[in-house]
Amino acid sequence: MGYDPYKALYLHIPFCVRRCGYCDFATSAVERDSPVIDEYVESLVMDIRRASKEGKLGALETVYLGGGTPSYIGMRRLSMLLYALSMSMHLEPEVECTMEANPESLDGNMVRDIWALGVNRLSIGVQSFDDEVLSILGRAHDAEGARAAVRAAQERFENVSVDLMAGIPGQSAESFAESVREAVSLGVAHLSVYPLTIEPHTPFDAAIMRGEMAEPDDDVEAEAMETAARILDDAGFHRYEVASYAKPGFESRHNTAYWTGAPYLGLGRSAVTMTQNEMRRMRVQDGRVVDDLNARQMAAEDLMLAMRMARGASDEQVAKAAAIIDGQRSGDDRAPLSAEGTVPAAFDELASLGLAVHEGGRWRPTDTGWLCGNELYGRLLDLAP
Repeated sequence: MGYDPYKALYLHIPFCVRRCGYCDFATSAVERDSPVIDEYVESLVMDIRRASKEGKLGALETVYLGGGTPSYIGMRRLSMLLYALSMSMHLEPEVECTMEANPESLDGNMVRDIWALGVNRLSIGVQSFDDEVLSILGRAHDAEGARAAVRAAQERFENVSVDLMAGIPGQSAESFAESVREAVSLGVAHLSVYPLTIEPHTPFDAAIMRGEMAEPDDDVEAEAMETAARILDDAGFHRYEVASYAKPGFESRHNTAYWTGAPYLGLGRSAVTMTQNEMRRMRVQDGRVVDDLNARQMAAEDLMLAMRMARGASDEQVAKAAAIIDGQRSGDDRAPLSAEGTVPAAFDELASLGLAVHEGGRWRPTDTGWLCGNELYGRLLDLAP
């Protein structure tokens, strides 16, 4: 049996001017003129061309250049990548092509050049408009640099997104709220708002272990997320995913592909590829299978992903998942069939806990469900362990 065509392409650029204290991504701080970056970009270009020859790029609807910091590698290398993309696929205006950038490496010249080469959406890693908070995070830019980067991006791009972070030790509630208000006042079309997560083996993790930094407070982070929702709703943004807000028509199509179970191709170091058909879903990273799901597990995961989004899961999707999870064996799966009604019972339980609500023919997450995401998502994944 064949596999469904890839709908999204992710290109990983694993280089930054410096590694932030909270970051556990596959990135490294390398001098900007290092031949290591040249070799990596040349290899990535070859990967793009190879994928094209193998017919993997013909159905793409979104492209995402992430990292790391793609803007850090400079325009010459970005031109190589974007030219290779334009020669290897239909990089037309209807294809959403996003590039991540950090304020310290984005200027008007780069904005004009990447726009001309097919990028049509910019995602800027601001994190905060408060210099003291930026210093705590170890960011390479200051608040004025962030403002300048957003304004430069808007010279060409209508679709500009910024990332903000909540729950940072030393960040006051008013500082966070003011950063949200500032992003709104700058006129961005999309915001992603993330609570700080302490990952193992990062400098922040070590600082907490030594008693030099306070652990993020779950209640403070929850209050911050509620503050963001309130400010952004008043400003005409809608929360279409647990951490994502957009003006109408500016939702991230690439991230939505992830949340709706669309197959995606990842190229570059540590990039993940998700390949699937009706019976199997595999995720592969650096040539190694890191996830291998049967049909029942796929159905449960799709329900979980749907409940990350404001629109939730339709009655039709829930019924289809129930038919697979509650009533069928999958492939070589020899586990006993689930008890009848497991899926409907799970959603009824989520509703009784205040984590989900049924309305208009759909199951949707409540605000409490989003704040208690581990419980909400875990109960759905447990439908097919």
